[in-house]
Amino acid sequence: MMKRVWVPVLLAGMAVPALAADPAPGQLAQAVSEAELKTNITSLVGFGTRHSASDTSSQTRGIGAARRWAEERFKGFSAACGNCLEIIKPSEVVTGDRLPTPTEIVDVLAIQPGTSEPDRFIIMSAHIDSRNSDPLDSKGDAPGANDDGSGTAAVIEAARVLSRHKFPATIVYAVLSGEEQGLNGGKVLADFARAHGWTVEAVLNNDIVGNSTGASGMKDSGHVRVFSEGTKAVETPAQANRRRYNGGEVDSPSRNLARFIDSLADHNINGLDVKMVYRTDRFGRGGDQTRMLEAGYPAVRITEAVEHYGRQHQNVRVENGRRYGDLIDGVDFQYLAKVTKLNVAALAALARAPMPPAVTITGQVSPDTKVSWTPVKGAAGYKIWWRDTTAPQWQYSRMAPADATSLTLEGVVIDDWFFGVSAVAADGSESPIAFPGDAGNFVSVSPVKP
Repeated sequence: MMKRVWVPVLLAGMAVPALAADPAPGQLAQAVSEAELKTNITSLVGFGTRHSASDTSSQTRGIGAARRWAEERFKGFSAACGNCLEIIKPSEVVTGDRLPTPTEIVDVLAIQPGTSEPDRFIIMSAHIDSRNSDPLDSKGDAPGANDDGSGTAAVIEAARVLSRHKFPATIVYAVLSGEEQGLNGGKVLADFARAHGWTVEAVLNNDIVGNSTGASGMKDSGHVRVFSEGTKAVETPAQANRRRYNGGEVDSPSRNLARFIDSLADHNINGLDVKMVYRTDRFGRGGDQTRMLEAGYPAVRITEAVEHYGRQHQNVRVENGRRYGDLIDGVDFQYLAKVTKLNVAALAALARAPMPPAVTITGQVSPDTKVSWTPVKGAAGYKIWWRDTTAPQWQYSRMAPADATSLTLEGVVIDDWFFGVSAVAADGSESPIAFPGDAGNFVSVSPVKP
């Protein structure tokens, strides 16, 4: 049965309650505002620098003021939705090559508890800290409009839009610190999630998502890159041996999460197509999602299609007639709005759908393949998928009812295909597809601590 919510309808001059279905993820995404995104980035740039070791006591400059601003934004949204958000600030003291003095790294999390599965978590994250040409310079200006003011603005805007609605699973809007000094905020979040026993189904890490013109001058406002690991960072040697023999190199939970986001964009976001990149991150570079992967949580990095390197990690200056620095005039707000809409739709779709099941397959020396799965809460049915082993996307599917835990695909030889299963809710919301075995399970067994 589809969940319903009350909405006001005018009748004979009076507001009376009427029943309406929850908006679809694509409809929810339409509430994203370019003006709100610009207001958010303008505020972030206004703090001068958000270096992780910058001033924490000033009300107008530095990382402390920026984090308090994010916290106040979340508090405002929570007040508007009847205190629907729990705001917490996990922290750790960090020392390293880029933080030679012990520095407290503080994350600001706004948690929107799920209505029926509060222990299942969907996370959208971005880092609020910034830097200039010198990673140790905590006093000089580092406006960070795009890196990662754009991602932070998107997280704040997603919280504004989605806090007005309710979802079965818990959504976490995560503003992280310390990324530029060693992905520290991602580790703080991963440690907190592990310590509190969170079942994290998905992490959408947004880092540099607001620029549409690259360093070469090429403009691309129609694509966004989604990076995903091919094999799990927490894979054991025994699991690796099974995966090497039976397949799964391109079917980690993160990879199938990327496929899910790609399909969602195709059907819900006008003018934006996902370019899946089969890498954990850009070549030789990193982001906070890697800390979540190291803790065994499915995670992807969402990043603009073309980067402008003259606007990243640079002092603001003009040199040989060329401008450098991460200023607000380098942000394409129409493009940023599309990427934010994709995140909003993905969060809503993931939080409404059931958890992906754990899957196994059998069928060696047989013309048929038996696909089995564990039941998951909230599933009204299951969809069994298969595809050619060289196909980038899932191709064929069959439905099974809610009380089924297996289905035999007659005439489908196990040797020639890859298989997976998604869980489908009563309203049609569908989970990402889970590949069989440890390689594809969305819950990793005994993950390595970050």
